[in-house]
Amino acid sequence: MPPRPSTAQRENGGQPVEQGDLVRVHYTGRLEDDSVFDSSEGREPLSFEAGAGDVIKGFDEGVMGMRPGQSKRVVIAPEDGYGPWRQELLTQVERAWAGDQVVLPGMMVQVQGPDSEGEDDLMEGVVTEVGDESITLDFNHPLAGKILTFDITVVEVEPGA
Repeated sequence: MPPRPSTAQRENGGQPVEQGDLVRVHYTGRLEDDSVFDSSEGREPLSFEAGAGDVIKGFDEGVMGMRPGQSKRVVIAPEDGYGPWRQELLTQVERAWAGDQVVLPGMMVQVQGPDSEGEDDLMEGVVTEVGDESITLDFNHPLAGKILTFDITVVEVEPGA
């Protein structure tokens, strides 16, 4: 098998991003209403190994075949992003769970999972409803069930081993 081209060779029209390459990208993520939910603007580029599952599936697949300096827009369905929104991840707890703390809809909370033993097992959720007797928590990822659009620019590619 011939050796893979260097980054410099790729920048001069060489090979596209392949599985196992270290990729650095700038990106802007938008929701369907065009609001920005995340961006690398003003920060270092995002670095990850292509095809290793370090980023969501649709993003990973979207950079495959891109070359350094190339930009494109990738639209990602929930199945290839953060998954569908799942009703079973909505949970009610007794109001007493919060003690004397003020709890309002929209607040992020961390709780230990049912089988957890330490801080590594904390789950993050969002308070969606506060009643006199109960509090409703949503443990879905905040971007679950959403169609995501990413504008991606490949900054650099280092061939994998």
